[in-house]
Amino acid sequence: MKTLTDEKLTIVGAAGMIGSNMAQTALMMGLSTEVCLYDPFAPALKGVAAEMYQSGFEYANITYTSDISEALRGAKYVVSSGGAARKAGMTREDLLKGNAEIAAQFGKDLRTYCPDVKHVVVIFNPADITGLITLLYSGLKPSQVSTLAALDSTRLQSALAQHFGIRQNLVRNCRTYGGHGEQMAVFASTTTVDNRPLLKLIGTPELTDEQWADIKQHVIQGGKEIIDLRGRSSFQSPSYLSIEMIRAAMGGEAFRWPAGTYVHTGKFNHIMMAMETEITKEGIFYKEVEGTSAENAELVRSYEHLSKLRDEVIGMGIIPEIHLWHTLNEHMK
Repeated sequence: MKTLTDEKLTIVGAAGMIGSNMAQTALMMGLSTEVCLYDPFAPALKGVAAEMYQSGFEYANITYTSDISEALRGAKYVVSSGGAARKAGMTREDLLKGNAEIAAQFGKDLRTYCPDVKHVVVIFNPADITGLITLLYSGLKPSQVSTLAALDSTRLQSALAQHFGIRQNLVRNCRTYGGHGEQMAVFASTTTVDNRPLLKLIGTPELTDEQWADIKQHVIQGGKEIIDLRGRSSFQSPSYLSIEMIRAAMGGEAFRWPAGTYVHTGKFNHIMMAMETEITKEGIFYKEVEGTSAENAELVRSYEHLSKLRDEVIGMGIIPEIHLWHTLNEHMK
């Protein structure tokens, strides 16, 4: 199989459900000939590695280790699901303190063991904050770190497709922006349904205001619904989407959805949030979004919520405030 790269791809948290699915997806896509699996839980990691070997991915050199220095050394691409999972009754934000500490250590490890890494995708929740912390401690450029946010947009697409009884690919340009959490901004103005603007359908018998409100709530609570149904948090969908992101960073097929990125615009400052983005071999880049006045207000509220979470982490001492403002300002020059 011809792969996108021969450079090392490391999956952090590979013994977990998200991480093991990421490993399988990356190998099925043929992203790299060098795939390293890392997890501190050695027995389960060995089991995942055995599964990958037994799947017959003969083209790839699959290695595994519980030594983070070995896992990251020489890595050019890293995807991390290495935080605690969300459990029943928890919001993404409930994970804040423990996963913030994990993100800080992850950033330090990146700086120490693979300072020449090209791109890092962070997907453990709350991803906007853990991604920001990783970025700060890694010393990488803002364009080199992205976070998973697309899951909210794909949930919007699937909910609309199910409501109208059509294929998902006929619902186009679904977008949620801001936080990957309870305060996300769900946009309707970008979306078309079978080539018809969604805004013109809302408030009609085809999609009443009440039905649209229910769909928005479904998108916002999509992760909770999966926990209620399956007894555990999502793992297949975040695995697939995060590997699509790293594929784009390797120069592969374009990533179709918004992603979390470091934003400093004057309106939204020193924050990691979902924007309209492009991921290429040069990194992740964003452009400012503009919706209806109501959508813009939702986005501002989402940013304000993320800012409060960021400031909580500053209050914990995990992000020293001076470090936040000065380090990233240097990278933005």
